[in-house]
Amino acid sequence: MPRPVNYWDYLRIDELLDLQGGVERDEARLGNEEVLFITVHQVFELWFKLVIRELAAARDLFRSEPVAEQELSGVVERLQRVTTIFRVAASHFEVVETLSTRAFLAFRNKLLPASGYQSAQMRRMEILLGLEESERVPLGVPGGHLRSLLEPDGSESASGRSVRAQLADRPTLKEAITSWLARTPIDGTEHDAPDADERLSAFLDRFLECHAAEVDASLERALDVSPPEAHERLRAMYAREIESVRDFFRAADADGRRRARVRAAMLFIELYRELPLLAWPREVLASLIQLEQAFLIFRQRHARMVERVIGRRPGTGGSAGVEYLDKTALEYRVFRDLWAIRTLLVRADAAPPLENPGFYSFRGG
Repeated sequence: MPRPVNYWDYLRIDELLDLQGGVERDEARLGNEEVLFITVHQVFELWFKLVIRELAAARDLFRSEPVAEQELSGVVERLQRVTTIFRVAASHFEVVETLSTRAFLAFRNKLLPASGYQSAQMRRMEILLGLEESERVPLGVPGGHLRSLLEPDGSESASGRSVRAQLADRPTLKEAITSWLARTPIDGTEHDAPDADERLSAFLDRFLECHAAEVDASLERALDVSPPEAHERLRAMYAREIESVRDFFRAADADGRRRARVRAAMLFIELYRELPLLAWPREVLASLIQLEQAFLIFRQRHARMVERVIGRRPGTGGSAGVEYLDKTALEYRVFRDLWAIRTLLVRADAAPPLENPGFYSFRGG
């Protein structure tokens, strides 16, 4: 017969509350400000643990071929949970900002050369989402993030091993989503149909024609309400918009037909989101945007907290400090194409009519 469980045993409260002793392993020797700093960062790591679990679960649902329609609501639930975690975690920086600069400097040198850059779970979240190693902002030490996870004697650490294991754990969420999108039927034509490429090109031609007409209409309105001296500039600006959208799909073709199909699938799902069988796929795409936005805001909030508390000093781990954090917030984008689709969209009633809209209706059993 199992013994009764109490709150403190279930949550292992005594062990948890014994983890804020810092380098000294003795909380009694620390000031309140250092215990605050340690506690908040431990809370971050607990949130990161949950994020990794949820991202991995969402990724795993997309490993199936085909992905069951009824599974998409579960994916959205997990992605939205991660978004909420990032939003809540970002608010924790307010607690750190209660530290004055002098209070933090009183114990900051203890951290050298430790750094938040050594958070293996932060690296794992980035990898699992799909951040490419080539896209990383240089840390300022040879070997980048993997080298920073070595033990002081140069041996591999448990943190380093966990990051290497994450690198080997494929696919990433982005890769899994990309494979799923590549199988999206475009205007009722399956991706592996004999005429799939031909039908894809026909759809894109119809869309680009509608998009150009929308831009031309916007240009005419802009010309009507602008002084004559601005007309040449406006015509050039709107012409660039039309060409940039064409280039978006041309570049994808140059990279391979699969990327063009993935970009077209994103566009197709967003354009015809009201169709029953596209409703949940569109929610998946919306949730990915919300998640990445929340992660970017978390990074930006981190940078502003650091600047407020210690200014623009070099980071304890050898990075450029705030400058490094700002670069990651600006440059670390995983779902770039999905963000770019926002620039392409047209009004609902301006989208090209589908040849086979019934394909996306619910089918009776």
